[in-house]
Amino acid sequence: MRFDLDMPAWKWPFYVARHPFEGFEDLRWKKAYNTKVSLVIVLCFFVITVCQQVMTGFLFNNNYVKIFNIVPLLVQTIILFFTWVIGNWSLCTLFDGEGSVKAIMSVSAYALVPYLITQVVVILASNVLLRSEGAFIVFFQYLGILWTVVLMISGIKTVHQYSVPKTLLAMVFTVAAMVVILFLLVLLLSLFQQVYIFGFSIYTELMYRFSL
Repeated sequence: MRFDLDMPAWKWPFYVARHPFEGFEDLRWKKAYNTKVSLVIVLCFFVITVCQQVMTGFLFNNNYVKIFNIVPLLVQTIILFFTWVIGNWSLCTLFDGEGSVKAIMSVSAYALVPYLITQVVVILASNVLLRSEGAFIVFFQYLGILWTVVLMISGIKTVHQYSVPKTLLAMVFTVAAMVVILFLLVLLLSLFQQVYIFGFSIYTELMYRFSL
């Protein structure tokens, strides 16, 4: 039995998760892309990643939690997500894609829902299971990743109206574009840092001279 296609915006991510192929077609047909819901999912992606870092049971936690740094987690989640969206959108003209930034962001965020759900299960289970029962955790981790990958392929295929081979090719080029974008961001941040250091050095020197 199918869901009512006039469902509230927050139900769509769960609908497409349960209907990986027809769900995104219905989403596109109804133009039900919702930026607020997408941003909430991305925020949950960040929060759950933080929880995975600090709340996973000690038997299964390989993270060094005594020194907690939130910056790498921001890069691994929010920055990486929006780099994916920008990279995919920047290549859509090259591959004759039809997706807008809003549509790409929505389908990419909705595709994350199975991964986030299984991560919550893994975090909870890691605090009650024994190491010998770790296969359960590994199963759910791979299940979430595989489910999300299938949804991501289906979502990108639908939003751009691609064939499956063209979708996979576009996703490979998107990853390459992400590497370029992140490299340019690092260079830009390095440039800003050098300009700041140069400006601060001049300011310090002038203050020293005027104080004499």
